[in-house]
Amino acid sequence: MADEVILLDFWPSPFGVRARIALREKGIEFEYREENLRDKSPLLLEMNPVHKKIPVLIHNGKPVCREKAWLSHSLILRRSLRSRLRLGRCIVSEI
Repeated sequence: MADEVILLDFWPSPFGVRARIALREKGIEFEYREENLRDKSPLLLEMNPVHKKIPVLIHNGKPVCREKAWLSHSLILRRSLRSRLRLGRCIVSEI
């Protein structure tokens, strides 16, 4: 089964921008869905019923709502080892 990744976001959100950059940097294909924060979609309310906030990463129908949880999510870890090593070298070289 192919990975289905959906990002619920609002374009000016700095947290959403960070999520989009991270997903693109790691080469993860995702579907971007813009949310209207005044009239929240049923998908947003279903995937993040407690906080009702964006961004929400949906992986194969299961929400990953907190950004810190994304770092330990198997989808990100599986595809990011090379990226994390490359990023680590960049950070070390800048110090």
